[in-house]
Amino acid sequence: MALPTGRATYKKKDGILTLTDDRKALIWTPLPATGPPTVSLVLDNIMNLQQTPDTSPKVILKVIEKPRPGVGDGTTPQQFLFQFTSPTDARAEANAIKTLLSQILAAARENDPNVPRPVGAPQAGANGGGASAAMSFASTVNAKAPAVRWFDDKTLKADVDLQKSLMKKDAALARTYADALALKPDSIPVAAFNAQFWSTRVGLLRSHAIELNQKKGAYNVLSTIKPRTEDGQFKLNISSEQISMILQQHPLVRRIYNENVPKLTESEFWSRFFLSKLFKKLRGERVTDNDNADAIFDKYLDADNSFGFASKITATQHVPHIIDLKGNEENQGGFQGGNRKDAEMRPRANVPIIKTLNSLSEKIMANVAPTDLDPSSTDGLVDDVRTFSELTLRDLRGDAETSHIILHVKEQNNFFSKQDAQAEEAKVYENQVPSEVLFEVQADLETLDGDGSGGIDLRKAIGVDNESDSDTEVKKPPRVGSRSARKQAQDQVLEGMRKKRAETYGSWGGDGDDDSSPMGIPPDIAQRCFLTNATTTEFLKQFWNAFLSGDPARTQELAYHVESLRRSAERIDALAAEAESIRQQLIDKRMREIKEHYQRTRKKIRWQPPKGGKDSVMALFEATLTNLNTAQALYNSAFGVANGRLK
Repeated sequence: MALPTGRATYKKKDGILTLTDDRKALIWTPLPATGPPTVSLVLDNIMNLQQTPDTSPKVILKVIEKPRPGVGDGTTPQQFLFQFTSPTDARAEANAIKTLLSQILAAARENDPNVPRPVGAPQAGANGGGASAAMSFASTVNAKAPAVRWFDDKTLKADVDLQKSLMKKDAALARTYADALALKPDSIPVAAFNAQFWSTRVGLLRSHAIELNQKKGAYNVLSTIKPRTEDGQFKLNISSEQISMILQQHPLVRRIYNENVPKLTESEFWSRFFLSKLFKKLRGERVTDNDNADAIFDKYLDADNSFGFASKITATQHVPHIIDLKGNEENQGGFQGGNRKDAEMRPRANVPIIKTLNSLSEKIMANVAPTDLDPSSTDGLVDDVRTFSELTLRDLRGDAETSHIILHVKEQNNFFSKQDAQAEEAKVYENQVPSEVLFEVQADLETLDGDGSGGIDLRKAIGVDNESDSDTEVKKPPRVGSRSARKQAQDQVLEGMRKKRAETYGSWGGDGDDDSSPMGIPPDIAQRCFLTNATTTEFLKQFWNAFLSGDPARTQELAYHVESLRRSAERIDALAAEAESIRQQLIDKRMREIKEHYQRTRKKIRWQPPKGGKDSVMALFEATLTNLNTAQALYNSAFGVANGRLK
């Protein structure tokens, strides 16, 4: 439904009164209503609505706003009088706006228990005279609603549309969800499954929600339009969106458009505009006498392009004193000195480029969501204090002094007892004579061969015999550094490298490798293995989330998760059996071909059976199966301990 609008005067100025698109504020914009509103009243701050009765010749809507700290004496409510002046039906426009305002305020008042119920409207006097009798009470104020918590965890997990949108964008996540939902135990409700599934993906939901709520902001559209001339003909590519932005950013162009179209056709108007001096001026370029003259657009060169525009700061009817430049000029009595001596700091009128860019930047930023504090917020702070807090350059502050906790330790000598013991041992070595120590060591080494033991063989001490070839065949106790231990470590490392290569690049790095068939597993089985692994990992996440919570109320839920883990292991075994069956079919087919070839040619073919059977699937799921067994073993152990306590 379209929002009602009405032509109304405020402080003897004509304008348009209506509501914002989100129905959160009542706004009044001076004619021709091409810029932002100069009066903006948040509905949450409205105390009373009063309107003249039908018998009154004047149609006036009186809006009483809550007193705001820092405005006036801070206790007197502000009053706004809007007189509807439509030549056709002013009463109908006023009634439409008043009815919508009453409905919105009543709906908000019902949801807030702290707001009193509306008082009955006072009846007009018998004579219908007097200003108080001419006004009738419409509605009362409603308390400010609590702020909406955007992207809250609970809101994200309950937003089904957002989850569907994310799964449409992420096909892998959608397959994981569908497979996990199809394989979940019947004892787990769908709501509980969804809560567990999305509880570990709140970050993805929040990122997707932020991405959906991001919108492209306004930009200087004239700077992107570049007319060109080809073969003596003027050519220009422009869209309806760009035309709309031009009319929105430049009220002067909208005014010229309304005055000259349809006298001029659309194409003729825009063709002449993009070749005119006015176009160059609005783009911020320098206008010269050699530019094309245009009788229509040249007379608007000195017109004000910011007509009807007012910033959001002035729309609040209050500017903090710290940044109120006009107020400061009034307080000091105008330009009595100041920057008059500095020629560069004096305001001048012959700077069209700077004025154009500043005006355009202000218009673009007026539609951007403000990051500063709401001046109408009732946080108990004075406006100047709040503004000073916003303008403070916190980056220029020095580092705060670190406050250390002082420890008063008694008997500090105990902390150095170990170091004292090492110092005493060092003193023993300091008293020894190095030459005597070396003489004793050399004497022991010289008499080592003749002491009857035959010396010391360091290789035999670690189990290495270079003259023996049967070291790997004889079963001996494993020794660190022996040949068998080194060969076993080498085989283990190479086996891990081959397995990782097979998982990444295919069938052990052969010529027929394919990324979709790791370790020789058929592509369809491999795809099912990937999905099974994803769902199994999801079930493991849910199990550990419930198991490590320590909540006794989740015991039944934990049993459901253990059942899911058991069924996951069964699915892996089924995939391995199916892969082995396909592998055996390929082997049988190849064996028949080899026999037929031998019967025809009497020549044997050397052939190596393909991989990708049960062993390959089990190797692919080795880490997953280990995690499944560990989780089930821990659950059985904890379950046994709990039953023992109950008995």
